[in-house]
Amino acid sequence: MESMSVLMFFSLLGLILIGMPISFAFFIVSLLFSIIFWGLSGPYVLVSGIWGAMNNFVLIATPLFIFMALILEKSDIVSDLYDAFYKWSGGVRGGLAVATILVGAFLGAISGVVAAGVIGLTLIGLPQMRKYGYDKRLCLGTILAGGTLGQLIPPSTNMVVYGAITSVSVGGLFLGGLTSGLFLAGLYSGYILIRSLINKNTCPSLPLENRASTKEKLLALQKVILPFGLILSVLGSIMFGVASPTEAAAFGAIGAILFSLLTRRMSLKILKDACIETLGIAGMVGWLVASASAFGGVFAGIGGNMFITQIALSLPGGKWMVLLLAVLFVFFLGMFLETTAIVMLSAPILSPIMVQLGFDPLWWGILFMVLLQMSYLSPPIGLSLFYMMSVTPKDVTTSDIYASALPFITIQFLMIIVLIIFPGIALYLPNLML
Repeated sequence: MESMSVLMFFSLLGLILIGMPISFAFFIVSLLFSIIFWGLSGPYVLVSGIWGAMNNFVLIATPLFIFMALILEKSDIVSDLYDAFYKWSGGVRGGLAVATILVGAFLGAISGVVAAGVIGLTLIGLPQMRKYGYDKRLCLGTILAGGTLGQLIPPSTNMVVYGAITSVSVGGLFLGGLTSGLFLAGLYSGYILIRSLINKNTCPSLPLENRASTKEKLLALQKVILPFGLILSVLGSIMFGVASPTEAAAFGAIGAILFSLLTRRMSLKILKDACIETLGIAGMVGWLVASASAFGGVFAGIGGNMFITQIALSLPGGKWMVLLLAVLFVFFLGMFLETTAIVMLSAPILSPIMVQLGFDPLWWGILFMVLLQMSYLSPPIGLSLFYMMSVTPKDVTTSDIYASALPFITIQFLMIIVLIIFPGIALYLPNLML
């Protein structure tokens, strides 16, 4: 039984690594092993697993948050945010780079869609920073780091999926992700400012003639008041228990439409494109959830979860060795797989082990989300690296993009260590609010 569990898991990884679509790999391996163990009645195990996962009310929040993000993205909110932070930080050496991190954090709170953050910041922020003589690789790394904060700062669709399959509070994940995301943004900004002080040519301050006046700064702020209010309403309603994540997501979707109407940026084309793109992204997530649930049901049914738990509990070094291996395992998966697939593949296996070892399930969930954020930057297949490659000018090489990510991956590793040593950073807001 143990050998078949190992064979099932590595069969899945093998199909994924040879290029088979992840959903198909989950379904094929699940179907094959269910028939091997239970004969023609085996597919009923798949159906049961899929029904249990898809009949989860929390998952409805996923397309609603995606729709909200797309409407705001198409309403040029990225330009407004960057303009506001750019005008307020222009006199600081490294200010444009720090502004890029802050815009990424703000955009993450609005949308939670990493692709929108990285592509938007590349198109808008990269030309501005290079115009004023910023180091090319620092510009690229800053955009990659800031653009991926949407994975950690709520509302994050991966948090919704993780909460749905592990029964960890989505509201708690949002609160912990907010604290951790802002802390990580602070580490990024600190790195940029320190590097700017050490080498003044890396991030020169803006000339006096290019700095905004007080009036221009105040006018720029007016453009971000409405989206900021929308963020506070959506997250606040979840944090204070006024609404469930699904209800808050519905409110956010309506709020995004109203924002676009009030700013006269809504059109039938924008609405149509947002609906079509939402259907495509949500469909992909749905297929992943369904197929991974089928895999999880069969894997647990043949004793795979129990087998892995027994191995984990027998390892030398106790629970800290298990934690280290779990962190390395998720990081390894992040080098090759899309984040939702990582959640569906590893969370149902690792989360029960962490709980059994005495770790706080919410703390582990937040740590898991930081690891997912690292996967966006991790070579060779970090998605943010490819998002950036699709929109950078010709003088930006692949080696430039990969090299630019390394300092920020190091900072993310530092963040993991900090959360392990000081778990209260992740749990402060959840403990305070919940």
